[in-house]
Order: sequence, then C-alpha cells, then structure tokens
Amino acid sequence: MRGDAAKQSSMLSLIGPEQRVPQDHPIRKIKAMADEVLARLSPTFDEMYSAAGRPSIPPERLLKACLLIALYTIRSERQLCEQLEYNLLFRWFLDMSMEEEVFNPSVFAKNKERLMEAEVAKRFFEEVVSQARGARLMSADHFTVDGTLIEAWASMKSFRSKNEKSKNRRPPDDPGNPTVDFHGEKRSNQTHQSTTDPEARLAKKGKGKEAKLAFSAHVLMENRNGLCANIHLVEAEVDPICRTNLGAPIFMRAVDGW
Repeated sequence: MRGDAAKQSSMLSLIGPEQRVPQDHPIRKIKAMADEVLARLSPTFDEMYSAAGRPSIPPERLLKACLLIALYTIRSERQLCEQLEYNLLFRWFLDMSMEEEVFNPSVFAKNKERLMEAEVAKRFFEEVVSQARGARLMSADHFTVDGTLIEAWASMKSFRSKNEKSKNRRPPDDPGNPTVDFHGEKRSNQTHQSTTDPEARLAKKGKGKEAKLAFSAHVLMENRNGLCANIHLVEAEVDPICRTNLGAPIFMRAVDGW
C-alpha cells in the first residue's frame, strides 16, 4: 500500500535530540568520556575566564566541537555552525537545546584560537590518554612512531618570492583569484614564502612526488588497540632524516610517562 506524505507538520513535538540518537551509537561512549575529562578540567576553565563581562561560548562546547570536526571531517567552523542548525546528533553532543541559537562562525573561531593558545586542548588530549592508560588499553611495548605531511590550506599561488616587493609585477587579471605563472622560476623555502601561511613549507613525501605546502606531523600509536598516544606538529622538513629525528622526543616523553 502506498503511503501518503503529510504536508502539515505537527503543532507540538515532545521529542528532543536525546531520543533521536540511537542508544547503541558509538558517539554516546565518546561523549561520556569527553564529559568526564571536561568535568576534571572545570577548575582550569574557571581560572582562564573573568567573572565579569559578556558570557562567551563555553569552553566545554568548543573542545567537543573540535571532536566533531575531527570525527566527521567537517571542513571549517562555518560548516559546523551550519550543520548545528539541523543536525540533531551534533546538538545533542554539544548539550544544546532545540531552541538555542547556533554560534557565530567568526566568534567561534576566535574563541577556539584563544583556547588553543592556552594549551587547554593539549591537557584535554592528555586526560583522554590517561583514561585509556587507567583502563589498561596502553602498552609500553607495542607502539610505532611515524611521520607524515599534512597539506596546508595555503594555495601554491601564495608561495612567492620574499623579495617580491622590489619587483614590478603587472596588475592581476582577477583580483580575487589572479593567474600566476611559475614557468622558469626556481622556488625553494630559502627564497620563497607563503603570503597566507608563512609557517607552511614546500615539501614532498619522496622522489617523483609533487611538492606541496605542508606541515610535518609525528604520531605515536599504540598498536594493540590502535590508540594515538601523542602527536607533534612542526614545520615540514625536506630531509627524511630530519623528520625521523623530530619524532624521537615524542617517543622519549611517552615512554617516560609509562
């Protein structure tokens, strides 16, 4: 029998985000772990914020929003704020009611940056690792240290000569996205720099691979349970020996912690 699509919505609804998230969904366990860690960090948050002034976005929501960005591969804070308008699972994870307005993307990004500068996110990560260690999910014998390149958001068009101000360039054909001709120009990290992300470096994974603006990430993985125990992000190095050496401090700190 063919069903009919109701055109008129109900005038009253008593269902909230809690009822819409399945009880066996993995995100429930992640939320419980995150809330436990954030409760222990509450005194730290009290010291960071002033008792006067306008209320800001709660730091607990900022950190849990970063988890959503990582878990669901959300490209930007603006896209996260857009999805909070209609994604009930996201609202439930951030403890937001159905009537509560979403964050302003610019305000959200600035508040998150302040939180990162205070290294609260690092403490949050360390508390989660401590949870895994307390549950005996961390092994001191089965681990791997590996490095990779994380591509920067900076465009290759922004990688320009450091002495470009002294050159006479033609006006751009498109001010928003000008054409850039690199033909015959030798570029390196010593002579060139990105105008939008100065810390990004031109690097490639190996011979024959294309060079990209990137950062170097070193991750310490516990192999038995596949848990990330530590991560270190630095400027990319072209020499693979340098990348190997940069991973050594992570290994030593983690082993000392165990």
